[in-house]
Amino acid sequence: MMEAAIKSRISLFSILNYTAFALFTLACIFPFYYLFINTISNNDLSSRGLVMFYPKGFHLDNYTQAFMLPGLGKAAFISLARTVLGTALTVAGSAFLGYLFTKDEMWARKFWYRFLMITMYFNAGLIPWYITMLNLGLTNNFLAYIIPGIVSPFYIILVKTFVESTPVALQESAQIDGAGYLTIFWKIVVPLIMPILATISIFAAVGQWNSFTDTLFLVSENRLFTLQFILYRYMNEATSLAQLMKSTTGAMNIDLSNMQTPTSIRTTVSMIVVIPILMVYPFFQRFFVKGIMIGAVKG
Repeated sequence: MMEAAIKSRISLFSILNYTAFALFTLACIFPFYYLFINTISNNDLSSRGLVMFYPKGFHLDNYTQAFMLPGLGKAAFISLARTVLGTALTVAGSAFLGYLFTKDEMWARKFWYRFLMITMYFNAGLIPWYITMLNLGLTNNFLAYIIPGIVSPFYIILVKTFVESTPVALQESAQIDGAGYLTIFWKIVVPLIMPILATISIFAAVGQWNSFTDTLFLVSENRLFTLQFILYRYMNEATSLAQLMKSTTGAMNIDLSNMQTPTSIRTTVSMIVVIPILMVYPFFQRFFVKGIMIGAVKG
């Protein structure tokens, strides 16, 4: 009887557990689903909030017209370039510094490590940051998207912790055979820490892709606007854009109920911005548990 009672409790717990996670998953997915069905539904119904759970009046005009918005293609290229280059350099810098901080022979290792960690808890603020970037010539400069993120204390901690969890004997044997630090790092350490590097890659890529505040403060030239900044502007100017697109497409054979509205522009551009990172994210997700949990265990 006792064993049956325990099994029934475990079964009840499993049902409640799966139900709770299913509801949580649904809550995470529904906002993206809601945006998507509104982009392919009748714009008139969408603007009145009548599209909730399934599309009504299916059409793809929103996407074809959204790609005609000025500056969208150039902004997409800038966002892609900063994401690829910024992520690559951030991962490279974090990986190498994390490896160096595990070496006792590194000059003033403890001082530099603590000096780096201080920046996680204190920062000078927006105005000193802007003055620094201005004096470094990083206003209206593509490098403003890349250089500040190369050294990231949080990522360095993750890599350092992961490297410390790998067998030291592998590095020592390579050193005995005459390998230098760069050789050990590239041929021994990097293959061992690929899970944490993949984790850092997706974190850095999402951060780069979603960033728009650096564009807002540092860039005034249209050629360097990012996709997220364009989205930010379109969100604020959706009404005027809708009027502009109505006037430019008025002579075309387009159903009036599917003419652009502020709501359709906001939802469509949001989906265009979100879809690329959603497509990349699942490929790296399998590395998350291993990459982060080792850092949690080693502390």
